[in-house]
Amino acid sequence: MYLSKTDLVNTEKVRRLNIINSISGIKPGNLIGTRSNAGQANLAIISSVVHLGSNPAYLGFIVRPSEEVRRHTQENILDNGWFTINHIRTSFIKNAHYTSAKFDHAVSEFDACGLTEETLYDFHAPFVKESTLKIGLRHVEDVVIQSTGTTMIVGQIEHLVVPDEAINKQGYIDLGVADGVGISGLNSYYKLEKVADFPYARVSEVPDFSK
Repeated sequence: MYLSKTDLVNTEKVRRLNIINSISGIKPGNLIGTRSNAGQANLAIISSVVHLGSNPAYLGFIVRPSEEVRRHTQENILDNGWFTINHIRTSFIKNAHYTSAKFDHAVSEFDACGLTEETLYDFHAPFVKESTLKIGLRHVEDVVIQSTGTTMIVGQIEHLVVPDEAINKQGYIDLGVADGVGISGLNSYYKLEKVADFPYARVSEVPDFSK
């Protein structure tokens, strides 16, 4: 199948959405936990978490425009500056998926979707108890992407929890051992399995691929 720009414009809306959301490949499956200043917990599934720096340690994720739908996650982060990122495991994919429903602000997705709030290290934002790899972050910056009307929310890592069995002495984390989940498009979920390890790439050590 070949699709030109014109073909994409003329493609039926839902089919086009599914195609474009899938072509970037497998994305990380995470739940973003926040809490309003009034104490209301919120949980939202996100597939756009990205590494932005190691020292200081920064992560970011994308939120879509909020003109038509209120973005409770973004509102809570802007109000008090704290959020958590919790890796989705295969054991609660279905629960995680349904946090994407447009619940009223007064409804906790934890309660509605059968997940458990967890308070760690006196951190304001809730963690997901069922997740074994989780991160607490302080909001440091918003980056508005003018072309799409989206916003990247940037946070600095304050707390990091990683399963002992999933991390080696060099600090590499095996997401397969951690039972991590990947997302394609909006509705398809994949188990993660490490297939190879390679050393840091140096020009002097590049193999001869012509053989």
